[in-house]
Amino acid sequence: MTRPPTAAQRRVIDTADPVTGRLRGTEAQLAGLVRHGLAFRHPRPPHDHFLTPAGHRVRDAEPVAPPPGASPAPAASGVFTARIGGEEHPAAGGPARVREVHSAWQGLLELRRMTNPDGDTGRPCGWERTHLVQAAALALEAAGHPPQDPGPEGGYRVRATPQPDAVAVHAPDPGLLRACAATLEEAGWQAGEYTEPRTRTRYLLASPRRV
Repeated sequence: MTRPPTAAQRRVIDTADPVTGRLRGTEAQLAGLVRHGLAFRHPRPPHDHFLTPAGHRVRDAEPVAPPPGASPAPAASGVFTARIGGEEHPAAGGPARVREVHSAWQGLLELRRMTNPDGDTGRPCGWERTHLVQAAALALEAAGHPPQDPGPEGGYRVRATPQPDAVAVHAPDPGLLRACAATLEEAGWQAGEYTEPRTRTRYLLASPRRV
């Protein structure tokens, strides 16, 4: 790509599905994103357009400040984010949240089908490998495991690690930790239990399976 996307193209990128990267826009907008390497047209019907890794990076980057005198763009809202546990202001629960999580997980399975070379939905895809914490948290939340909420109630916590291809999963009791490991393995991850040297606390180290 030789120049940044136009304002119209940026709006299309910003409103892409937060999990699958599926795009909605005019044919001209989508074709322009394809030319710049920010999107691709899926070869299978209905031939939808999706963000490429470069397109995901553009969407995830901090927005450029508008020039003096320009009206700022409205803030994005309604973007789904998986519960990683321990958030200061967690998303509200209830039936609506259950539906959102289910829809996000089904969308991720569809993304696997469309972007893995063999269409394998049991193996993590490229988006998951570049969004490890969110991907692991989505698998856990979709399986019904409780994330940690503010207060004394226990639940899972997913955190980044110094290893570029692994996340750490913490849970308050061994039973939940083992259940989280089983869920991640079923979702195509490799998960093993380790002991934190200083606190002797058990935790999971999980990474997306490649084969």
